[in-house]
Amino acid sequence: MKKVLVTGGSGYFGSLLIEKLKEKGFDCAIFDINDTEDRTNDVTFFQGDIRDYESISEATKGMDIVFHNVAQVPLAKDRELFESVNGLGTENVLRASLESGVQKLVYTSSSAIFGVPKENPVTEYTQPTPGEEYGQAKYEGELKCHEYVKKGLDVSIIRPRTIMGHGRLGIFQILFEWVREGRNIPVFDGGNNVYQFIHADDLAEVCILSGMKKGPAIYNCGTDRFGTMREVLEALVVHANTGSKVRSVPMGPVVLGMKVTSAIGLSPLGAYHALMYGKSMYFDTTKVETEFSWQAKYSNIEMFIDSYNWYVENREKVLTPDGNASHHRSAVKQGVLNVVKRFL
Repeated sequence: MKKVLVTGGSGYFGSLLIEKLKEKGFDCAIFDINDTEDRTNDVTFFQGDIRDYESISEATKGMDIVFHNVAQVPLAKDRELFESVNGLGTENVLRASLESGVQKLVYTSSSAIFGVPKENPVTEYTQPTPGEEYGQAKYEGELKCHEYVKKGLDVSIIRPRTIMGHGRLGIFQILFEWVREGRNIPVFDGGNNVYQFIHADDLAEVCILSGMKKGPAIYNCGTDRFGTMREVLEALVVHANTGSKVRSVPMGPVVLGMKVTSAIGLSPLGAYHALMYGKSMYFDTTKVETEFSWQAKYSNIEMFIDSYNWYVENREKVLTPDGNASHHRSAVKQGVLNVVKRFL
């Protein structure tokens, strides 16, 4: 039985990955700042901060595979944390894994490293061009991975498209709440940008498969059934049947407003979310599908409906504050968006 460590195992994707690993018979451990109520006794917990080398070094001892998921996300809006957690923290995990004799490290990167790509589909050979601080920090993490491959550590880099799935909150909680209330949902300039997502279950499968494959590699992953932003949102509001409509708004003025209100603390949305929501991006997933005989189980529409249904069923719990929960497992304070939604 292989022993695996999941950094960020108390977060949204990390906790789901732990469950999938357990189902496949792995001996699992978590490294995180916070523990969670839903952790079972058969999962070891190491409490620590990845910026503390001694803590992560102790946790990696005796591990066969490390899945590195700790990262500061865009909602944190803290440049210093982006640099220290995503930079120094990632290097600490890589160094500790190398010195502990870890057989494989799987680094969960982000499609944000590509910013707004010049052309689609994006492949593993497309040159990263981060458009904001989060994407830059994740790309720097990739560069550190390459450095440690040269030192002898076996590292696979997984680049997921925007993650959806049951329990996925963060900014999507705002969307789901608006739909539940029957509010209109905005899209930029018609919403005709082609956009690809990936369900967390599908992403977990790719991570586990790559963890078992010898040799450094990079994999872009996303669903193979996707379309425009308008199409997926219109399918969601039809499913919800709450009276919501998809409305087009001009991208330029709205993005400017997002940047200003974010900078002065009135909105949770910022530059990253504008890039994510309003521009086309989709991956060529030929490599991951071919090498692993893998295919995504969920389409864009299926994962949005799955995520929305989970939210409605668990809304009361979601809206109960939990100071230890990660951004992606928490409700978001809407700020000025509470006013904006009344005028759409």
